Amino acid sequence: MSNKYLLEIGVEELPARLINGALAQLKENTEKMLKNERIEYTNTETYATPRRLVLIIRGLSDKQSTLKERVKGPAKRIAYDDKDNPTKALQGFMRGQGISIEQIFIDEHNGEEYVYGNVIKEGKDTFTVLSNNMADIIKSIVFPKSMKWGGKNIRFARPIRWIVSILNDRVLPFEFEGIEVGNLTKGHRFLGSNRIEINSVEEYFSKLEDNFVLVDQNKRWEIIKYGSERLAKEKGGNLLIDEDLLDEVTNIVEYPTPIIGRIEKEYLSLPEDVIITPMKEHLRFFPIVNDKGKLLPYFITVRNGNKEYIEMVVKGNEKVLEARLEDAKFFYHEDIKQPLEDYVEQLKNIVFQEKLGTLYDKTIRIQKLSKKIGDYLEVGEETQRNMERAAYLSKADLVTKMVDEFTELQGRMGMEYAKQAGENEIVSTAIYEQYLPRFAGDELPTTTAGSILSIADKLDTIAGSFAIGIQPTGSQDPYGLRRQALGIINIILDKRLNLALGELIDSALYIYVEELGLVFDYSSIKKEIVDFFNGRIKNMFIDMGIRYDIIDGVISTGIDNIYDLKVRADKLNQYLEEDRLTEVLFTFNRVINLAEKTTSTEVKRDLFVEDAEVELYEAFNDIEEKVLSCLDKKEYDKALELFIGLKEPVDNFFDHVMVMVDDEDLRGNRLNLLGKISETMLLICDLSKLVK
Repeated sequence: MSNKYLLEIGVEELPARLINGALAQLKENTEKMLKNERIEYTNTETYATPRRLVLIIRGLSDKQSTLKERVKGPAKRIAYDDKDNPTKALQGFMRGQGISIEQIFIDEHNGEEYVYGNVIKEGKDTFTVLSNNMADIIKSIVFPKSMKWGGKNIRFARPIRWIVSILNDRVLPFEFEGIEVGNLTKGHRFLGSNRIEINSVEEYFSKLEDNFVLVDQNKRWEIIKYGSERLAKEKGGNLLIDEDLLDEVTNIVEYPTPIIGRIEKEYLSLPEDVIITPMKEHLRFFPIVNDKGKLLPYFITVRNGNKEYIEMVVKGNEKVLEARLEDAKFFYHEDIKQPLEDYVEQLKNIVFQEKLGTLYDKTIRIQKLSKKIGDYLEVGEETQRNMERAAYLSKADLVTKMVDEFTELQGRMGMEYAKQAGENEIVSTAIYEQYLPRFAGDELPTTTAGSILSIADKLDTIAGSFAIGIQPTGSQDPYGLRRQALGIINIILDKRLNLALGELIDSALYIYVEELGLVFDYSSIKKEIVDFFNGRIKNMFIDMGIRYDIIDGVISTGIDNIYDLKVRADKLNQYLEEDRLTEVLFTFNRVINLAEKTTSTEVKRDLFVEDAEVELYEAFNDIEEKVLSCLDKKEYDKALELFIGLKEPVDNFFDHVMVMVDDEDLRGNRLNLLGKISETMLLICDLSKLVK
């Protein structure tokens, strides 16, 4: 169990974003293969640089474990002749399984006797098993986009140039599209040797490090992070950490050396976002800030190499940044020559979507939808004015020179240019907040105006996309509609907004008809959008730890107030965790099942003839108004408590009253009583969806 295996897939530079996914597949597929092949091992490790994917398997057994299994053969009636001698059918079975007559026995299967064999398969040696499987392991790595090269049949993210395959101190060969599989690897493209001989798994890491390649990405990450922080501290500042950028830089270098450069002071008068965005998004530089978060005139970048000629490298990076900031400076000063409002008319020349009009059309729709949401929430007049103004200016920055060059700054530049034009803080902030949240875990809008504008913008896109038939299918979601729906849900929950989703969808679809004359099947499109949101709600609530059956129960009420659904689900989740509802589920499920047979909730007291039905009628009348009052106050726990109190009279009713009697009036009145109870209960939750 002390065997070690090394696989290195040498490639042209891999895009950083593809590396983590490739390593995950390499690990998972290898472990699955080892299990299927009955090869024991201690652990697997995966590493990567831009030019290699690496797999290490430690603690490999010498060979496969012996397989003992019972194999079914032919039926007994055709396995032996009339003299009990093996027929050709049995002989073929034994020959195919490599067993003798002594390993045969008879057993019954589905009422008929069959021949079975005790098959013992000795394990093959690990060397042979790995040789037979490693080519398939490499081919099993799937990328979002792959390529073919040099007339080869294999597809990979980038061309594979070499493969190292070593078991302990011995090359483990396999055929792979004519690419050499051996013990030769390559060091750093410029600083290392182009021919490094690996004679054992143990020397692999050290030999590559001698050739300026740190194979372990975790070590590279630490060098970049802590080395950059040290340089920032030397200048009296702090590294502005961006974990995604840190991971990306880790995956684009093989031998990291953090270096520090200077930003010319003339550029520091620009808005910080204008400086930071080119640094991070285009050049992969880390900004440095002071203790108050203000940008300092320095940046950190990471060289893929050692410290030789470091001054020259620093100056080169400073010049590259200076060129980007000079462009940004020009764009900024050109843009602010006119107020943001003057850009709105230019939106008429930019198509949002061929069937959904221009960005100007979208602006008008967002304005109208924002107003409807504001009216629904009964926001104050000042907030309503700010919101409508922000909606009108919301897309204006998309036609500025700055955003045309640095698209990542949409919204941010709108906020900055709005301030420059004298718009108030709420309007300016809302323009930025319309795009929030941009991804999972991103910040949410802080202002009411920004929250409403963000909901309106996202819902307009969702409604329009569904109306013209470009809703998400499978893994395809070209307009990011799932992300936008999750953004709407997150904002509603965060701000505790009491919004009826159905009415919002109605408004969004109606505005499309009003503004563009869009033609579509209204009822089916609305249902599709509601179902789409319900799917996102279910997934989000499950991630929050709410039981799936509770989610189904509250959604089945037909209530489409997302915040209200969350409050109900939380209360029910707590009740079930405390096991307080379990004992009443059966009782109330009987109520719901029988209530389905009624078409009315009109109950006549004078038709009751049994004490138990009078008792239930009076008990329900006693709590009905109290339950409705609790629902108005969103006191769902108290409403549930009141309904739990009905268990005893309901059980007594079912014990002593025959509901489905021949007398039509009696039967109908009893069903109507159960229907009235069920109808009120469904205002809280469909208890029939809950699993005991």
